[in-house]
Order: sequence, then structure tokens, then C-alpha cells
Amino acid sequence: MKSWQKMMIVAVVVTALIISGTLVYFQFFSRRRLLISTTTSLWETGLLAQIEKTFETKYPVDLQFTPQGTGIAIEQGRNGDVDGVLVHAPSQEYTFLQQGFGVDRKIIAYNFFTIVGPQDDPAKISEQNVTETLKRIVAYGRNQTAHPQQTYVWVSRGDGSGTHTKEQSLWKLANFNYTQISAESWYLTPGGTMGETLLKAEEKSAYVLSDTGTYLTYHDKNHLITLSAFIGGMENQNYDLLNVYSVMAVNQTRQHHVNFNDTILFIKFLISDECQQIIENYGQTDFGTSGLLFHAAAHLVAQNSSEQITQWIRKYAFLGNPASECPPQYRDSRHPELYS
Repeated sequence: MKSWQKMMIVAVVVTALIISGTLVYFQFFSRRRLLISTTTSLWETGLLAQIEKTFETKYPVDLQFTPQGTGIAIEQGRNGDVDGVLVHAPSQEYTFLQQGFGVDRKIIAYNFFTIVGPQDDPAKISEQNVTETLKRIVAYGRNQTAHPQQTYVWVSRGDGSGTHTKEQSLWKLANFNYTQISAESWYLTPGGTMGETLLKAEEKSAYVLSDTGTYLTYHDKNHLITLSAFIGGMENQNYDLLNVYSVMAVNQTRQHHVNFNDTILFIKFLISDECQQIIENYGQTDFGTSGLLFHAAAHLVAQNSSEQITQWIRKYAFLGNPASECPPQYRDSRHPELYS
């Protein structure tokens, strides 16, 4: 082969490498970064990984989630450390909006909490309602002489998360003082994610409140725990255990640097038919059926349906007076289409 031919080959190879490198650069470095703080229950089930993959194939956005308890996730939004929040504690979300840190709240999904515990059910909570369940757990926990080998009876997130917020409301519903209950010797607050809390409850043979999605992921899919579900869950729907997930954009007028436009793009994607189908079908591969971990909620919110679950969502997760998923004063005027 002549030298000029070799030089041509080298030139072609170099050109191809340059073009390839340029494409890689634009693919990975020209993408806009979008930061969303979110609840660990959505993250640990794997749902957000699937949503992220689909979203990034459609838009030149590098979507990054920071899984935290709801309290910390909202605090990150308040500090402007993220562009949006995806959480499940309506009371905390309302405060976030009222303080002017969030806008354009949209409800995207729901499932139910469940109370799980050791298979032999020493507190005898099976087939009881929520208030009776908690009363029996308290009675069992306080009766230390009857079970001296049982150090802890209840394990709590105790972290200001959406699950912890729900737990506090359930203690109140059962007429217990949460401050008192949480200080008793049988009540354990180890800290950690929902998955870590479930593992701690497994270790201690204790009861715990969990969202359905994380429980099924750890119990049925990954086989990390043997705890049984005694009350709540998707099959035994109970208003007191309803769990609703919502997304909000960080208010750009308070935090000027946030990526507001892509947050709105992400919110629109979450409530789109495509993403709502992803939410509804998630878990079908692992569990053999759809709607087992999460149910899509955007279409229910948009309808004025008399269906029971729609009325439950409105009663539980709508805010303000008159109640709506996002009161008008907390909507960005540039995006009325979110509520049309």
C-alpha cells in the first residue's frame, strides 16, 4: 500500500473519530440538567428509573432524582437546591405552596399504605380497622412483662417523610399522643429510607407502616423481608391509608436560578397519557399484574367523577377553599394549559 493511501485511511479514521466524539459530546454535555427531589418510596420501587429512561429519550434533558424523605425533599426545594419536588404529604405540600416556594402542583399517582408485621402477629391485629390495630399494638408494646424478649414492637421512619406524616395522623386518629407514644421504650426510630425501615422491622420482628409499593418490592420481588401485610394495601383499600403522590415546580420568582421550563416539561410528561400508562402498568413484569404498586391519578383528578376513589383523592389531597389540586393563586400564569 502506497504512503498516500495510508494517509487517506488515517485521515478517514481520524475524521470518523472526531465526528463520533462530537456526537458524544453533544449527546452528553449539551443536555440540560433537571434536578428533582423525591420520596424514597417512589425511588426504591424502581418506578422513577423507568420514567427517567423514557423522559430522556424524548427530550434533551439529563433528569436527576435525589431520593429523600418528603420533609427533606421539600426543604431542598425551599432552598433552591432542586428544580422540582415529587412527594406524598399534602399538608407539607400546602405549606410549601403557601410560603411561596412552590407552584403548579399536579397529582400524578396514588396507592395505599399498609401496616405490616411478623407473621405470627403477636399483637393480633389481623382483620382489624386502623384505630383498633394501633390500640392493640400499643397495648402489646406496653405489656412488656408478657413478652420480655421483645425489645421493640413498632419501627417508625421518624424523619418527617410522607410516611412519617401519615403515621402521625393515624396515631391521632386512634386518640394517641404522638409525642408520648414515640418516646415509649417499645417504639423505635432508627432513621433511614422506607426500605431500610422495613429491614429494621424485619430484624426486630416488629410492626411498621409502609407504602404498598416499597413493601411489595422488598417482600414479593426481592424477598428481603418476611413481614406480612395485615391491613391496607391495594386490594383492601381504606381511605385512612390512602397515599397520593404530587409534583410541584420550585417557584422561579423565589429561586431565579432554577430550571423552571424543564420542570414544567417534566410535569406535563408525568400527567401525559404515556407516563400515566407507565405508572399504571409498573410492576406487571415482576408481579404479573398492573396497578399493583401504583395507580395513575391524573385522569381521575381531571374528571368530576362520583367514583369512590376519585372522591377520596379529592377529600384527602385537594388543597384550599374551594379545594383543588392546586389553588389558582399558586399556579404560574404562563401555563394555564396544566389545568385546562
